[in-house]
Amino acid sequence: MAEAAILEKDAVGAAIDIPVEGMSCASCVARVEKALKGAPGVLDATVNLATERAHVAAAPGVNVAASAAEAVRKAGYEPRVETIDLRISGMTCASCVGRVEKALKGAPGVLDATVNLATERAAVRVVGTGLAAALIAAVRQAGYEAEPVRVGVAPADEAQAGREAEIAGLRRSVIVASVATVPLVALEMGGHLFSGLHHALASIVGATTLGVVAFLLASVVQFGPGLRFYAKGWPALLRGAPDMNSLVMLGTSAAYGYSVVAVFAPSLLPAGAAHTYFEAGAVIVTLILIGRWFEARAKGRTSEAIRRLMTLQAKTARVLRDGVEQEIGIESVRPGDVVIVRPGERISVDGEVIDGASYVDESMITGEPVPAAKEAGATVIGGSVNKTGAFRFRATKVGADTLLAQIVRTVEAAQASKLPIQALADRVAMWFVPAVIAAAVATFIIWIVFGPSLAFALTNAVAVLIIACPCAMGLATPTSIMVGTGKAAEMGVLFRRGEALQALGAASVVALDKTGTLTKGRPELTDIIVGPGFSEQDVLRAAASVESRSEHPVAVAIVEAAQRRALVLAQPDQFDADAGLGVTAMVEGRRVAVGSGRLMRARGVDVAALSPQAEALAQAGRTPLYVAIDGALAGVVAVADAIRETTPAALAALRELGARIVMITGDNRGAAEAVARALGVAETHVETLPGDKAGIIQRLQEGGRVKVAFVGDGINDAPALAQADVGIAIGAGTDIAIESADVVLMTDDLRNVANAIALSRATIRNVRENLAWAFGYNVVLIPVAAGVLYPAFGILMSPIFAGFAMAMSSVSVLANALRLRGFTPPSAIGAGMARDGRA
Repeated sequence: MAEAAILEKDAVGAAIDIPVEGMSCASCVARVEKALKGAPGVLDATVNLATERAHVAAAPGVNVAASAAEAVRKAGYEPRVETIDLRISGMTCASCVGRVEKALKGAPGVLDATVNLATERAAVRVVGTGLAAALIAAVRQAGYEAEPVRVGVAPADEAQAGREAEIAGLRRSVIVASVATVPLVALEMGGHLFSGLHHALASIVGATTLGVVAFLLASVVQFGPGLRFYAKGWPALLRGAPDMNSLVMLGTSAAYGYSVVAVFAPSLLPAGAAHTYFEAGAVIVTLILIGRWFEARAKGRTSEAIRRLMTLQAKTARVLRDGVEQEIGIESVRPGDVVIVRPGERISVDGEVIDGASYVDESMITGEPVPAAKEAGATVIGGSVNKTGAFRFRATKVGADTLLAQIVRTVEAAQASKLPIQALADRVAMWFVPAVIAAAVATFIIWIVFGPSLAFALTNAVAVLIIACPCAMGLATPTSIMVGTGKAAEMGVLFRRGEALQALGAASVVALDKTGTLTKGRPELTDIIVGPGFSEQDVLRAAASVESRSEHPVAVAIVEAAQRRALVLAQPDQFDADAGLGVTAMVEGRRVAVGSGRLMRARGVDVAALSPQAEALAQAGRTPLYVAIDGALAGVVAVADAIRETTPAALAALRELGARIVMITGDNRGAAEAVARALGVAETHVETLPGDKAGIIQRLQEGGRVKVAFVGDGINDAPALAQADVGIAIGAGTDIAIESADVVLMTDDLRNVANAIALSRATIRNVRENLAWAFGYNVVLIPVAAGVLYPAFGILMSPIFAGFAMAMSSVSVLANALRLRGFTPPSAIGAGMARDGRA
């Protein structure tokens, strides 16, 4: 079946093809068919084992996606669900968002749809194949345009190009409107301000000629730059789904039409009512266009984080093919290609070094200012910058699979999501514009009956239409999300879901894994205690020389400590390992033993002189090892999973934010309690299995009354990450970490947990401010525009002021959201992911 043909209109309504995973035989087919035919709204279903697809025919007007998917799951199989991203054009306010969402959710195969006004994107979860054409058709039927968003970095470039074109078009419209409006205002308003001017102009050119000139200037504005309001607003009105453009169109048309009658057919109006309002309509159009121009420019700034990330992408790569070195576009690099990197060049794709050595600036990912050493076997990340050396690497991930591309997609997905706090605004927005039109009609009728004149009634009705601003409600949440998640990305924090941005700020309990989270996750040498006649250097060199033959993590820690001190190790002979006890070997003619007290006793070494110190180290959660040289006790070395240098500061920052800190670990009680004492963590859960951690998180949540964030490594802590209200994975940006949690810290620095919580709270506070402004603006000013203050105080609102206030409302919301770009994290860390074009 052709992909575009899966949506078919026939006697039974719409049909969809659903990919089904897990079928292996004819009985599987029968079970799936039976389940589908029993699903609500399904008229018929046929399942093909070869193609692994179910063809489902639905009753007319029924979307069976959800019921069919659930039927397949209940039968024991899995329907393939995917997300289709669309770029939507033509939306101007929150009511547009609601209509596009409604249209998408009604399309065959759609499980859910989320539309974002700020990003002009729609994320549609579908069950079925080849549904993009049907979704685009549904959007067009709703009066808007849509196109698929292609995977990779290019779509954001296209979006930026589209944004720049929009800004340029609005700038031209503003210039044309302003050129016509300024003299029009001088003609119309000048006479009111300076009576002599009005009489002088009337005597020179005549009152009728002045009216015609005003008509011509107003027509230029109304049907030139203002034509965009008719192009969108009139079709929406005919569909019974008026939007912001409809309000502007109705308001300015009323002022313009009344003025045309006053100039060319004044006898049709009541005596004394032949006034013109040409300048009101023109000024309103000009002000709203200026507001949209500012709004478009501000929207562009909200997505700067994505653009800065994209500048990190190399454009070309130097690869070795058939023994020939050639420079190709990055899109042509294939996994397995050998890529050559010279000093100062940006690494093109992810890969593994095969020869050569250098230092690479990876601060765009890790935030760490110190370049990382790279040699054969090391991994390199596309977008990072090579420093002084040269090397070759084998490409392992290219295109959309690179870490940088994953990060861009993650940030884009979070920016396109919708927070729970926006639900109220969405519900109001769907009814807002029709309610405003109804209010304008009611205002007109009331003032026709009780007011002084037709012009008075018309002016107030126009003011009501113009003052209303659903745009502010639609932009209140998504703009804050865009700026907040972009700022987070610069800090090295990735919010995979927008909902996590809201939930994290509400978390009052922060539970943390110990190994690899609070600690470094690997043993390190922590102490050297020497006996009489020996030096630290002697003891460490001897122990490391013996341990260099062992691959045990403790041995590796001792060897690494010696290497850090630049000690030259000797080659051990007669190496002997006693499982669970230790190792012995000949080092430069001396018998050296490294191990437990039992090993020492077996070798006849008296450890009494240093046993108290060894016992104290053991009680502190460290692993002490005795070192004997030629039968004499030379010293004690201790290793431990050391606490990260930044952990104390991170926990202090969390306490400053009011968080209750809990440690959950599978480690033994002695080691765990030693770490807890060192960090001042009073509440600990030790010796827990991965599955038990989820139960502990559940108890901490107290039936949902307490919001809990869990911080782990994103792999063995998966159950706890899933159970927590917000799961936070730390690490160097691995694929597994990115896919396993709600929030990903791109470094191992725990201070970013506090930064993420603080940013979350700042973002949600910003959203609340925006929503309060958007709702408060409309609740307060619409009644004022309707004239409720006139009977008691004689206060009326000019349509011109209404237009200015409406235009500035959206700009105010955007300006407030942009304040988040100046957010200062409580804990300063590195320089972030995208400081500049070179990372």
